[in-house]
Amino acid sequence: MLWRPAPGADPDDPAVHHREIAVIHRPIGDDWSLPKGKLKNGEHLLSAAVREVGEETGTAPVLGRRLPPQHYLKNGWPKRVDWWVGTPAASTPFVAGHEVDRMAWLPLPQARARLTYAHDVRVLDDFARGPARTTPLIVLRHASAGDKRTWDGDDLLRPLDAAGRADAAELARVLAAYGTPRLVSSAAARCVDTLLPFSTACGAEVRTRPALTAGNGGAGGIDRAAARAAFADLLGGVLAGRPTLVCTHGELVGDLVRDALDRLGAPAPQQLALRKGGFWVLHVGPDGTLAAAERHTPRG
Repeated sequence: MLWRPAPGADPDDPAVHHREIAVIHRPIGDDWSLPKGKLKNGEHLLSAAVREVGEETGTAPVLGRRLPPQHYLKNGWPKRVDWWVGTPAASTPFVAGHEVDRMAWLPLPQARARLTYAHDVRVLDDFARGPARTTPLIVLRHASAGDKRTWDGDDLLRPLDAAGRADAAELARVLAAYGTPRLVSSAAARCVDTLLPFSTACGAEVRTRPALTAGNGGAGGIDRAAARAAFADLLGGVLAGRPTLVCTHGELVGDLVRDALDRLGAPAPQQLALRKGGFWVLHVGPDGTLAAAERHTPRG
């Protein structure tokens, strides 16, 4: 759901009439809708959301908080549509086509009145009930790096395996949905290498934090107190509005996400663990509370 501040409005003004929403007209059904589309074979949900909005409006979005999905019948069949809040990242002139022939930016109340379908109106209502702008904190577990029991060298130097390299390349495309966050990593090669394709693609430098590294605690262990202190410092930047991605080890993910949720005043789910290459996204509102949370695998 693509939005922007109304011309001349303060970008942080919470008044809904100071927010404009992108709506599209589809000639086949002669209806007004929000831009949406279908997954391509094997495509990640996040990549599909960015692609479809860009194709239908000419404006590629940076994704913010996730909104509740909408469920309804289409031609008698159940349909689910996943939604995110999006802000313009880059724009090209809108070009009318056979699927979408008109696009308009309308103040939220007018957009609500223009939309043809109740399920699209519900998306605007969900948006209006929460913060327009949020800051993402992404906690990523490094991609597959083989079996450490069969690695003879220093474990800090253990590289990604073929599956891990493929997932790192896919993550570069998927994580781009959240713009260009600050990139922070464990100093282990497998963590830095997981971020390398994304770092190269977005032009952001990866900074390592030894405290977030397996092996920093000696004998291959982890100094959890040091890791949590380093993470708390990074979370302070998120609370100040700085998007941040942290790549670390599976042994730390649960501790760090739980600490973040506690500081954001939100309960932790029972299952915090991530598969290799998986990531949490915590969307932090301007009031320092959790606006939304989502968990993904690199392949959707």
